[in-house]
Amino acid sequence: LPSNKSEEAYRNPTEVQMSQIVLPCHANHCGELSAGQLLKWMDSTACLSAERHAGCSCITASVDDINFEHTIGVGKVVNIIAKVNRAFTSSMEVGILVTCEDLYTDRQWKVCHAFATFVARRTEAGKVQLKQVIPHTQMEQMEYSLAAERRRMRLIHAEIITDLLSSSTAQLECQEYQDAVPAERTRVESVELVLPPHANHQVSTFGGQIMAWMENVATIAACRLCNAHPTLRTIDMFHFRGPSHIGDRLVLKAIVNNAFKHSMEVGVCAEAYQGGEPLRHINSAFMTFEVLDSDRKPRTLPRLRPEPVDGKRRYQEAIARKKIRLDRKYIITCKQTEVPLSVPWDPSNQMYLSYNNVSALKLMDTRNNWVLTSEKNKVRLYTLEENHMLCFKVEMYVSVPAEQTFHLLSDLRRRKEWDRHYESCDLINQADEDDTLYRIATPSVRKGGKGQDFILLASRRKPCDSSDPYLIALRSVTLPTHPPTEDYTRGEVLCAGFAIWEESSTLTKITYYNQATPGVLPYISTDIAGLSSGFYSSFCACSQFLEPIYYGKPSVQY
Repeated sequence: LPSNKSEEAYRNPTEVQMSQIVLPCHANHCGELSAGQLLKWMDSTACLSAERHAGCSCITASVDDINFEHTIGVGKVVNIIAKVNRAFTSSMEVGILVTCEDLYTDRQWKVCHAFATFVARRTEAGKVQLKQVIPHTQMEQMEYSLAAERRRMRLIHAEIITDLLSSSTAQLECQEYQDAVPAERTRVESVELVLPPHANHQVSTFGGQIMAWMENVATIAACRLCNAHPTLRTIDMFHFRGPSHIGDRLVLKAIVNNAFKHSMEVGVCAEAYQGGEPLRHINSAFMTFEVLDSDRKPRTLPRLRPEPVDGKRRYQEAIARKKIRLDRKYIITCKQTEVPLSVPWDPSNQMYLSYNNVSALKLMDTRNNWVLTSEKNKVRLYTLEENHMLCFKVEMYVSVPAEQTFHLLSDLRRRKEWDRHYESCDLINQADEDDTLYRIATPSVRKGGKGQDFILLASRRKPCDSSDPYLIALRSVTLPTHPPTEDYTRGEVLCAGFAIWEESSTLTKITYYNQATPGVLPYISTDIAGLSSGFYSSFCACSQFLEPIYYGKPSVQY
């Protein structure tokens, strides 16, 4: 929401809006807007936004997971807003918000929120170098910052999913059910000839049209399992592997991979050919459907009997993908107040926990309503109370290059050299180059009391470009191998960490953030109340730790 009058009049230059009344020709036989038609509208709006920013033709490269929260009836108005969140070299992320409006009651509600990636097409002059997006409002700054993290997850998505499936499916068995529906019965194959009305203004097959055709065959496959009209709930990431043009024949194939109690997964594949040439793989997707009863509650679905060989593989992979989907939805899309402070860590959810960890820190870094509580010799302490949560940040400058500062602060085992709150720090697991698990012990704040320990996931990020900081994000996780002990009270950290900004080649701004959970608050309550300046002592010690090491002198231990 706009935070002041100057923002009320501001409109993002890349923003494009589309409003459509849902007519009977857009709806299925249940009187609900076809999801395929909605995907076409979404893709068209997003493409126009991308082209407004790029100033040239753009094509859809991918669409992130979409979760449809509501269906839309005939007579309702669909409002779609798309705008470019961030531009990279030749690609850009476009955010898409879909809402539904009832003109008779003046009521509006959210239908879905999606992120699409568009690529600027080459011009006669060669590859396009996109101009940077300049965030104007706090919301734009937040989306700009998170876009880099979403892009990182997108680039490794296929590799991570492949690794997770290969490690998960070995332990899964296909259960035999009586009266199960043979998977072969749900198989659908359909061919479409790409005609001029199916092409976009660049004479390529419209990405939204391909998505709509895929949704159509997926719906038919789902119908064949349940003999009822299914409702599309989620679509896993669409990734366009190659172009299609007027005159192509698109072969669309769908089959139900697995049926769970209240949902089923349908796999869809789109391939293209022209004349006698071999098939080209255009796109694959996994769509989740439910069947709703008269009270709009999910019905129990028939069980599925997979085909031999490939069918069993798809059946097993659907189980693994369901777990991945739930992890992703639980960790990424839940509001912070809905997620426990500590989420169980394992390799299957590492990517999503790391994303959540870094995103939470980026959100704090984009807040602009911090209140300066105290300042001592250019070390500043700020506080922010939001949603019944107290956050604080400490800001200072050091005469050390940003990359060196990042390197020194990334290893939490060295933090006890300057932070009196770190009694010990043990490395539990170096998951990969960016993610590390630590156990940290802290002294008691009361004489004779027990100390606390924390199991923390530390996620590091280097800048995507010069407008990004270096980040070291920290959050609590749980590990079966490290349960709470009698000697320590187990504390929890929801979000903490460092944002390290390069001011010049030798000057760096360090900002430390922490959401003051009950386990953390006792250590800084006197600073917040203005009764002590422990924060100043700690960060002076941090400066004394960083600068001597950089200049080759022995460091002063706090």
